Amino acid sequence: MNRTPPAGPATGLRFGYGTNGLTDLRLDDALGLLADLGYDGVGLTLDHMHLDPLAPGLAARTARVARRLGSLGLTATVETGARYVLDPRRKHGPSLLDPDPRARTARVRLLLTAVRTAADLGAHAVHCFSGPTPPGTGPDTAWARLAAALAPVVEAADAAGVPLAIEPEPGHLLATLADFHHFRALVGSPGVLGLTLDIGHCRCLEPAPVADCVREAAPWLRHVQIEDMRRGVHEHLPFGDGEIDFPPVLDALASTGYRGLTVVELPRHSHAGPELARSSLSFLRARQPKGSLTA
Repeated sequence: MNRTPPAGPATGLRFGYGTNGLTDLRLDDALGLLADLGYDGVGLTLDHMHLDPLAPGLAARTARVARRLGSLGLTATVETGARYVLDPRRKHGPSLLDPDPRARTARVRLLLTAVRTAADLGAHAVHCFSGPTPPGTGPDTAWARLAAALAPVVEAADAAGVPLAIEPEPGHLLATLADFHHFRALVGSPGVLGLTLDIGHCRCLEPAPVADCVREAAPWLRHVQIEDMRRGVHEHLPFGDGEIDFPPVLDALASTGYRGLTVVELPRHSHAGPELARSSLSFLRARQPKGSLTA
């Protein structure tokens, strides 16, 4: 599949919806729903209910999903934030910062699988995150551990031609845009390493206005997640339930020339996923800049 986003207006925004907010639907049904609603693509979280990365026959299952995406005219990013895909007792565990080298290796293997899957899907990027700093671990040790763990993933992403997009996540070692720049410099600023910018996280943690965060992040944007949020509270909210003024944010995003997907991220609202997918797209389209309407 072609990994280049389709041609369109220079200011065009391309919207997707995350499958982690549609976990009550079969993947085939979720993709059909998003295509029918008019989405441009999907943020596909590899999880036990949606393209399980640990189950047998992944290559064949991925090929079927790739054909389905193509038939529906959808593009994809691959996300790796499944809560319990590796450990049924630890949310998002183990992480790249786990004190146990064997546990870190399990996370690295998952990310390497995600890179291969993204390449087979023609996805625009692979998303990842650092994980929280374990108790008793100093910052220098944590950053060095993250750099070492991600090194083979960066190498694999570069070889596959799939950008690796690390996400600043509240409560994690790499939590802010400043942390992203610190880490990128630490590992020598490889071209394949970019940024997942979560719009809600900007409101939650960043000192600058959200639109300014978007403009600052522009050179490194490889994936964008979007939802509403309140200052200081890491809770993904439907649009209108938080504090973000979205027209300036969408205008800033359009002005960067970013052509990847902007994916609605509502992982705690799967019970209302189909209706929220509909209302979210209507909300975003009504507030995007004139001239940036997608086909």
